[in-house]
Amino acid sequence: MSEPPDFIAQIERIIATQRDRMFAPQPIERLAWLRVFVPLAILGFLSSRIVHADDWLSSAGFHPPSLLDDWRQPASLAPVEPTTAWLIAGALVIAGLGASLGLATRWTTMLFAGLLAYTTLADRLEAFTVSKLGTILVIALALSPCGARYSVDAWWRGRRHPQRHVPALCEGGSVRFFQILIPVFYFSSGICKATGDWLTNPYVLWTHLHDSYQTPVSLFAANHAPPWMWTVLQATTLILEAGAPLWFGWRRTRPYAFAYGVAMHAAIGLMFGPVIWFSLLMIVVLVASYAPIRWLRPWARGPASSRTATPRAARSPAIKSAG
Repeated sequence: MSEPPDFIAQIERIIATQRDRMFAPQPIERLAWLRVFVPLAILGFLSSRIVHADDWLSSAGFHPPSLLDDWRQPASLAPVEPTTAWLIAGALVIAGLGASLGLATRWTTMLFAGLLAYTTLADRLEAFTVSKLGTILVIALALSPCGARYSVDAWWRGRRHPQRHVPALCEGGSVRFFQILIPVFYFSSGICKATGDWLTNPYVLWTHLHDSYQTPVSLFAANHAPPWMWTVLQATTLILEAGAPLWFGWRRTRPYAFAYGVAMHAAIGLMFGPVIWFSLLMIVVLVASYAPIRWLRPWARGPASSRTATPRAARSPAIKSAG
């Protein structure tokens, strides 16, 4: 027996509504925030390597042997000459700062993404989360219209064409990628924790305070905070990460998940030394993806900065490329 036609039509309307909501144009300030601060966080992480570029990328430093026959190794890049290593490091800094400023945005973001991919593969011993995640983030920015506003490119176009329309919205997919990345990232981390010791040992988080990344903040916290507090924080962190698709997907819980995520990464940055750059990167993505849009607009100027992605505005044309 076939379903009633009105039931099928209702299901189709629900699907169409959710699809339109998912891909509706988004405020371009979210992309601008990412473009400005993601490259700066990545360059901050790489700064200790950039100042020793010859040891980092060239034959002057130590590099593990080639593993071309190992399926777990995506690529094995031979070290370059010291002069070439310094040129790569210089180009990395210039491309990253150019992307942050929105100067020749399409070209600088593509160059920055390519150099990040190269250095991540060439530096297998120190390719941490910022190296890998940062590369993906910049590739996504390079494929988005992140330089269409609040950039040197936008300023220059405004000088040449004063009557040119200033975009307030961008294609929804450019922002949704980052919004979806956060819960997927957390969920994967939560599954790894749950299959490890986080469900069987109540003091896993407490033991992390005593490793080589210890800071004065973590030393003080380990000596003065009650032991049960670390068990509670361990449980709430696992609940957030394992349930991230629900917490960030449901409108009512999203603000609390956002606040917990920012607080969590702030604490990580204060208590685990070099991990501060990872914390800053995650806070940047969290704020750009889930903070109320009015938080991102005070730093922006121009009459269009007060526009919001209301249903009426969502039907207006959204910019698709940086131009």
